[in-house]
Amino acid sequence: PGPTGKVSDVHDIENLALHPQVPKYAHVTPTKTTKEVKKHWKRNDNCAQGCNLKNDFTDIKHTTLSERGAVREAQRCLKCADAPCQKSCPTNLDIKSFITSIANKNYYGSAKQILSDNPVGLTCGMVCPVSDLCVGGCNLAATEEGPIMIGGLQQFAVDVFKQMRVPQIRDPSLPPLDALPESYKTKIALVGAGPASISCGTFLARLGYQNVHVYEKHEFPGGLSSLEIPQYRLPYDVVDFEVQLMLDLGVKIFYGKQLGRDFTVESLKADGYAAVFIGIGLPAPNVDPIFKDLSEANGFYTSKTFLPLVTAGSKPGMCACKSALPALSGRVIVLGAGDTAFDCATSSFRCGASRVMVAFRRGVPDIRAVPEESDLAKDERCEFMPYMQPKAVQVRDGRVVAMEFYKMDIDETGRYVIDEDQFVRVKCDWIVSAFGSHVDGEDALTAACLPLRFEHGTASVDDGTLQSKDAEWVFAGGDIAGNGTTVEATNDGKMASWSIHRFIQKTAGNTAVSVAPQLPLFYSPIDLVDISVDVCGIHFPNPFGLASATPCTSADMIRRAFEFGWGFAVTKTFSLDKDLVTNVSPRIIRGSTTGPIYGPGQTSFLNIELISEKSAAYWCKAVTELKTDFPQQVVIASIMCGFNKEDWQELAKMAQASGADALELNLSCPHGMGERGMGLACGQDPELVLEICRWLKEVCTIPFFAKLTPNVTDITVIARAAHDGGASGVTAINTVSTLMGVQGDSNAWPAVGSEKRTTYGGMSGNATRPMALRAISAIARALPGFPILATGGCDSAESALQFIYCGAPVVQICSAIQNQDFSIVADYISGLKCYLYMKAREDLAKWDFQSPPSRAIAENTKKAHFLNKTPNGGDTLNAAGGWGTIPHLAGSRGLPKFGHYKKERAELKKKFLQTHDILDTATVPSNSRAGVPEVGRTPSIAELVGLAVPRIGTYNQLSNKEQAVALVDEELCVNCGKCYMTCNDTGYQAITFDKDTHLPFITDLCTGCTLCVSVCPIPDCISMVPRTIPYVPNRGL
Repeated sequence: PGPTGKVSDVHDIENLALHPQVPKYAHVTPTKTTKEVKKHWKRNDNCAQGCNLKNDFTDIKHTTLSERGAVREAQRCLKCADAPCQKSCPTNLDIKSFITSIANKNYYGSAKQILSDNPVGLTCGMVCPVSDLCVGGCNLAATEEGPIMIGGLQQFAVDVFKQMRVPQIRDPSLPPLDALPESYKTKIALVGAGPASISCGTFLARLGYQNVHVYEKHEFPGGLSSLEIPQYRLPYDVVDFEVQLMLDLGVKIFYGKQLGRDFTVESLKADGYAAVFIGIGLPAPNVDPIFKDLSEANGFYTSKTFLPLVTAGSKPGMCACKSALPALSGRVIVLGAGDTAFDCATSSFRCGASRVMVAFRRGVPDIRAVPEESDLAKDERCEFMPYMQPKAVQVRDGRVVAMEFYKMDIDETGRYVIDEDQFVRVKCDWIVSAFGSHVDGEDALTAACLPLRFEHGTASVDDGTLQSKDAEWVFAGGDIAGNGTTVEATNDGKMASWSIHRFIQKTAGNTAVSVAPQLPLFYSPIDLVDISVDVCGIHFPNPFGLASATPCTSADMIRRAFEFGWGFAVTKTFSLDKDLVTNVSPRIIRGSTTGPIYGPGQTSFLNIELISEKSAAYWCKAVTELKTDFPQQVVIASIMCGFNKEDWQELAKMAQASGADALELNLSCPHGMGERGMGLACGQDPELVLEICRWLKEVCTIPFFAKLTPNVTDITVIARAAHDGGASGVTAINTVSTLMGVQGDSNAWPAVGSEKRTTYGGMSGNATRPMALRAISAIARALPGFPILATGGCDSAESALQFIYCGAPVVQICSAIQNQDFSIVADYISGLKCYLYMKAREDLAKWDFQSPPSRAIAENTKKAHFLNKTPNGGDTLNAAGGWGTIPHLAGSRGLPKFGHYKKERAELKKKFLQTHDILDTATVPSNSRAGVPEVGRTPSIAELVGLAVPRIGTYNQLSNKEQAVALVDEELCVNCGKCYMTCNDTGYQAITFDKDTHLPFITDLCTGCTLCVSVCPIPDCISMVPRTIPYVPNRGL
């Protein structure tokens, strides 16, 4: 009882002080008070950075996503037909497919899609100018929520795969290397180990070329990716990872070999190389004459001298030189408005500058840099100085002290012109010129490239083939061919690989190579995993099939599905001609379970569609044709009759004679057919099910499965009737009878005809999955070993695994295809293969499906020598390939990420980074696979069937002696108080909520109900841990 003796008294009024209330009056607070209070809660106060960034090479990309953020963002994607995003990508990534895999938490499948078209897919995910490419074409840009964050999703997926440490292999369907013609041993030289050559070498090796050699002038690979893109945008271990994948295929790199110094293109030919690809960057910076004779000693850098020093001093593992960062101080002027200029600007802060000004000739709206670059500079308080044309540099005592600029103006034609009547002098201590690069005047280099010529500053090559216009054995791409971004260079290497292949094969007398490229995809040992399974003597090539529903409306649809890789199909249910149907319309609608979310990703559909409108003769002919053309795939004929022995046996004989592998008896259609004495009318009565199965047993020589309805009290009774009647197995479950909703005018939807009438329809989709899992596991418990074909809410490899664990070796799918298209089967196949592969790797045992372990410690998957962002803006650091808390945050427990607490955390971080060795390789994850345990035996699908069933039982089998309680991870907490609110109003008032920090605290009153976990918006922020003190129930009185 409470203070007044009533059991209904409200306890702990103080704890409820921050709980939501229903207001009785308007809220009134003095403006002055609010101005002060808001400072305490401010999260978006990215205050001036300046010298606070010294030595801070932690990730700053806006696009970096946590797993939570990546999955949510991927689920927004519309997966458009003829997707404009793909057309806007130089490497033509199948963007909608790789995003689909992320939405389904199949990160390997996503990475496989990306690396198939772009061997440097992780690099491009981090540095691609996506706003000008794929994101610029996203159809969601036409909506309020804006385009998809494609670059961040690409980075996330490949980075998770990187953590798996899985090698690349050649397409196993291609001839092995020792079976290829001698021409595949032709020597091919690639000059430069940047993105263009990595891409070219990877594709040539995938084709089967065994003597692909890369010549690199430095002692490390990566080209400009390593040398000129700062660590906080592109860590070196990312480049190393992509190079390792190329080396997996047998490509060799020779370091310390410089074009023009150690060899020439002609000397390579003399050394036996039949083809040479030149993929180097433009070597010389564009420098204004006013800087003639100025050098670092005077306080002057070009981007070509500054950024390599920055990267050498900040990228652990890149080289053994242990270089120091450029020692900047005071004011820095960066000249230029391209991406490189902004890299120089943001790097200057990290080298000690207190103030950075970016001066450029054009206005801010016309700067060449993409927003991904310029916005970062703006966030860090770089100052923009538009309309500035360098006029002169002021030098005093051998040091630059100021720059003079003419002001630019725009004339009536829109051209930028110099206004010599306006000029300004700006004090500075350092100048960094970033006006681009060129090859003109580099006589030694151009001579070394002969017979390749240069025109207008770039290599003279065919735009389509990248073949030299002067020597058919020479190819060039990337920066030197005028395609300066990483992704353009990558695509040049990709295009050149096919051109080189055609040239070599033509030289060898093989003229059958197509002009249209047919480059092999990315493969790994994961793709060798066998996911076939046998059910009732039928061999299913994979567990994924089309349900007897709209995806099987016609035979040509099944044909297309088989071509895409589906393992089996169940025809749309057909009947004898006397029972043919005509559908009504509208009849298939989106479910209300998804809420106000439109487009793909619907959690349910409702339909009042009947069985097939096509005849039995059509379907029998279709089955015969499909089995003839696709003998490896399984075709199951779905049939329906009323409770009539002759009808059932006649139709079964027809379907069996057509060549079907099995029959499915539709005893469960929940609408329309039941009123005709068919479907549900038969399937709800165990006696009728028993009898029908006995009739089929008399005439069937192939397996048959009774399709069960969930619209019964106990589905195991119906399943037992089918079993006792001789059925080979059952299919569970058909759609759930529902009324999806009623509109504001009292009409239900779908409304048919002028009277707007409706009926109870069948709900499908993943909203039905819990019912399907319950039914399947119950049948598996009641009838051990009785085959079950699952259907009802499977929409990913992960959900398919749930059905397998509950007792069904194969799954039928419909709604997920309605949400997207037939191509999703590739995602399901790669996802399931990856899971089985991971089961054979001891070091991956703690992964949750494909989610890396310890997400409660580090929700993000950015693994390198930089801090990880957590969904709330927290920081973690990967240590030697594992997850760990960064030392500078050791004293930050209890410090939220807003207001003055955020500033305290920033100070802790600053102090740590000022003394931390940023070249310490101990914090860099190794890409070496030397420490990866040997891959053990991969389990089969059959071994996984029913693994969860022994642990599913009655309530009385559950232990009430082993209690659990909730535990909040403060580093992941976003301070929303949802756990506090749900515990107060629907739980046990066991959570307190600090009025200043908004951090929740679980008290000893926690009963382990798990409501807080269920409503928390951040995965793994709250976890359930064993209770360490005895649990004594509160009995009230």
